[in-house]
Parts: sequence; structure tokens; C-alpha cells
Amino acid sequence: MISTLLVANRGEIACRIFRTCADLGIRTVAIHSDADEGALHTRVADIAVRLPGAAPAETYLRGDLIVKAALAAGADAVHPGYGFLSENADFARAVRDAGLVWIGPPPEAIEAMASKTRAKELMGLAPLDAHAVSPADLPVLVKAAAGGGGRGMRVVRDLAALPGALEDARAEAASAFGDGEVFVEPYLENGRHVEVQVLADTHGTVWTLGTRDCSLQRRHQKVIEEAPAPGLPPALTEQLYALAERATRAVSYEGAGTVEFLVADGRAHFLEMNTRLQVEHPVTEAVFGLDLVAGQIRVAEGHALPAEQPAPRGHAVEARLYAEDPARGWAPQTGTLHRFTVPDGVRLDTGCADGDTIGVHYDPMLAKVVAHAPTRTEAVRRLAGALERTALHGPVTNRDLLVRSLRHPEFTEARMDTGFYDRHLTTLTEPAPDPYAPLAAALADAHGRSRFGGWRNVPSGPQVKRFERAGEEHEVAYRHTRTGLAADGVRVVQAAPHLVILEVDGVRRKFEIARYGDQVHVNATALTALSRFPDPTTEHAPGSLLAPMPGTVVRIAEGLTEGTEVKAGQPLIWLEAMKMEHRITAPTDGTLTALPAAVGRQVEMGALLAVVEAVRP
Repeated sequence: MISTLLVANRGEIACRIFRTCADLGIRTVAIHSDADEGALHTRVADIAVRLPGAAPAETYLRGDLIVKAALAAGADAVHPGYGFLSENADFARAVRDAGLVWIGPPPEAIEAMASKTRAKELMGLAPLDAHAVSPADLPVLVKAAAGGGGRGMRVVRDLAALPGALEDARAEAASAFGDGEVFVEPYLENGRHVEVQVLADTHGTVWTLGTRDCSLQRRHQKVIEEAPAPGLPPALTEQLYALAERATRAVSYEGAGTVEFLVADGRAHFLEMNTRLQVEHPVTEAVFGLDLVAGQIRVAEGHALPAEQPAPRGHAVEARLYAEDPARGWAPQTGTLHRFTVPDGVRLDTGCADGDTIGVHYDPMLAKVVAHAPTRTEAVRRLAGALERTALHGPVTNRDLLVRSLRHPEFTEARMDTGFYDRHLTTLTEPAPDPYAPLAAALADAHGRSRFGGWRNVPSGPQVKRFERAGEEHEVAYRHTRTGLAADGVRVVQAAPHLVILEVDGVRRKFEIARYGDQVHVNATALTALSRFPDPTTEHAPGSLLAPMPGTVVRIAEGLTEGTEVKAGQPLIWLEAMKMEHRITAPTDGTLTALPAAVGRQVEMGALLAVVEAVRP
């Protein structure tokens, strides 16, 4: 029987596993890098162990240090969460060789499915020959054979771009997974990403726990998932179950796993088997009334699953909240998460709490929010409403995109596919500013101040304040009167530091205000209070290429030096941040006149990387 369990991961998955352990009466051990010393997962665990001598980004990949930590903390079991080590057969063996219980499938099963090319061969399939791809095969997807999470993947629509895509995918895969093997497969433009959750014991029982639809993706990473996958014909669903069970039994699998497919034109195309718990497992738990982590632990302890699996009920939808800006190429964001509260009635899995810092070293996912209801329509509506009412003060997030996605007709009518964001990202990220948010912020700030708080030549003239919102400047005016604060076009019902109520055309609206330095949050709108006098030091020369997020310069185009002639769109610099690689390209035809960037250099958001002087007409 397991008494003390170490989770070889961080963040929300560690917190989620600890929650189940608490229910089962199992003591918990967290591990952490120096950057994560005060992270939530270290605070909720019974024991926390620092992993010494590793860079923050590498800490949770050091299997040797993790096994030592488990032994030092008196753990008798290790759960890998769903990081890279969860699909590392050598790590699984090291855990077992140390006399610890491994909460996962046998190392042999991990190895059999670790390479996507070997997995396809096991299922009787074969990838395309990259050297034999013809225009008739396009578009194709270049894909890393190892790992996942969207890394090492490139869509190719032009045959001339294939060599470059292969090179980029190999480099990214080698950096991320230590394995530069890539392969090519057909890219189905309008396919749906559908997967089957499996749970298998050591006694020969395999459960196929329904389908999940994970079609809404950005950069091949899932954003919104649901269970069951809507609108699948019964015969296709049974085929998916049969294929999933076939893959599971083919490798004598044990524990929780996921078999993934691309569904198009009524057919299922096998993608891979993930030999671990998936990020989206909560929707299956909600529909089947299960705790999959508890199931993993019981299987590892040798218990048998009941012969009859539980029956599904209702529908569940999950949205992943990321600290990223979808309107700026999904650029990761950093900073202090001042406040994060979600309404009652939904499930929240998170590794963050108020006051935590979102840093540059790890994936930018803040949390998963899950809604369950008797019908799909009710579950989608409940989740969209909860996200809309969530207080999220800090870095820019994808919250507004999630709400709009959940309410988009293609999604509400279950007509979505993996190309959803390719088609709709521009409209989904169009600014929809609340016109009264800047005024509410100004009135909240002005509350309690005397009308003589600022000397003016014209006493009856208005007070003026400026705010920035989504890159645009807004100026608002208000007045101090004998009866209180006033502004044109509205009636100020109440103005307090944290609550402003305005009446517009007979309709009252509430604005909740929170201020952190020059950052002001008005309901779901984020503003930056501007000084009356611009700072000249923030100006950059035309053609300046600035870091879109904090990160590390990992590559510079070969031969790139000051004086090099470049073409618009030419990749110049590769920046790695939060487990993703981002290309910085030339904005125009011109000459590189400055190159402050250097490989290995860590840069802050807005740092100058290069300057391209445009060709003069």
C-alpha cells in the first residue's frame, strides 16, 4: 500500500494529484527548482524538496535528482504528472530500480509508444517519405517523432518550404526532447482531434472511457476540450473504442492513457498513444464520475478494475487559461498574478494563487476551468459565463478569447475543427472595449479628492486623465461639483475606490475597480494609467525589433551581422520562452544596422534585439 507519494512535476498537475492523495490519506512530496521555491504546489504538499544544481528550465527533467529526492523524503511511490518524464521509459525504470512504485505504465509500453513512427508501425501504418512528398500530397505536417505539446511541428503548404520546415522541426525537437527525429504525415485541414481515454489494470481489464473532442488548438496545443465528442456517428464511436483498446492491449498497457485520432470524412486516422494522464482528463472524470488519479494509484497497487465500467452522464467542457496574448501571436506573458478568483459552480485546477509571479521558465498555462451539466448547451453556457465573471488581475491572458470561442456559432453548433483559429483568430481577438471603463477608473481614482486637488486656471474646467488599453490611448474628463463627481453623458450614481456605478440612458452599470501601481482592472478590462508627460527613453528607432516576451535567444540566422541585407519576413532571431520557440522576422526589405542579440542571452519583454533600416524608395 502506498503511504507517501512524490509528484515529479510542478504547477497545477502537482496540486491536482496532491488533492487526490489527501482524499486517500497519502502523504505528499513536492519537488521544486529555485524559481519555484514558493510556488503553490510546494505550499500544499506535506514535504517539499529542492532540486539543486539544475537550471530552472531543466530541474523537472532531472530524473536522477528526483529519484534521490523521493528516497530522501521517505516516499514509496512516484507519480510523473504529465511532463516529459511521464513518457520517459528510462525514468520509469530508475524509479522501479530504486525500489519505488511507479504510477504509470510499464517502461516497455512507454518505449513502444514513445516514438510516433514506431507507434504507427505497431498499428499497421506508415508515415510519408519526406523525400518523396509531391505537390499532390500537400499540405503535410512535419512532426517530431518524440515528445508532444506542439513542439517540433510545422504545417507545409508549399513544397519549396519543406526543407526549411524539416530543419526547423528537427532543431526544435532536438532542443525540446533530445531527439531530432521527425516524420511527415498528411495534414487534414478540416479534421477533428478526437481521443479516447483508457484505463487498464494488471489483470487484463481495459476500460474505454468515452471520447473527447480537442479540436480547438493553437500551435497544435489544445485550448478547449470536451467530453463526449459531439456529433460522432455511433459506428465511428465504436470503431474508435475498438482501435483504442487494440492499441492498449498491443503493449500490455497499465494505468491511464489516451489514444488520439484525427477524424475527417467519417474516418478515424490514428495519431499516437499518450502513455500518461492528459491535461484534459477532468472532462472525462466529470462525465464518468471518476477520479482517474485515484484509478492510477489503485492500479499501481495491484487492484483490479470492476469488470463493468461506469456509465457516462451529461457533458463537460474544459478551457485552458494561459498567460498569453492571442492577438500578438500567442506571445507568453509574465508578471504578478494579483488576483484570481473563479465563480462557484465550476471546477478549477490551478497551480497559481493570488500574489504569485508568472515567470519565464515554464509553460504559461495558469489553470483549467471545467463545467459539467446535463447537456452540452448548458455546459458550454456555464463555462463561458464563469470565465466572463472570473476576476483575473495581472498579465494579459486568453480569457476573452475563450469566452468568444465558446460563444462562436461554429462551436455552439459543434461544427468546429482543428482549423478553427486559423479561420477566426482575427475576429475573435478584435478589441471590444467597454467605452466606460476608462471613465470608471478615473472616477474611482478621484474619489475622496478635493475638487481643488489640482490647480487650474479655469476652476470650472474638467479634470483629465489618460489610460492605455490594448495599445490605444484613451483620454477621459470629469468634474468635481458641489454634489460630487460628474461626467458628460452619464449620471454618476456612486464613485468609490473599488466600485463605480454609472447610469447611461436609464441603465445602471457596475464597475469593480482594482489598482496595482499604474495597472488598473475595471471588470474584465485592463488599463494602464499614463503620466501626463511621455517618457522619451521608451522611444525606439524605426525598424527596431523588440522581444515580444521575456526569454532566451537560442538561434541567430547564419551569417547575420551588421550590414547584412535582409528581406521582409526573413527569420533573423529565434527566441525561446515558456517551452515555445518564437521566430523574429525582418519587418521589411532593408539592412541590418544593429544586432544587440546574442545566443544564450536572456532578454526582458521589449528588449532591443535588432534594427532593420528599410530600403529607401
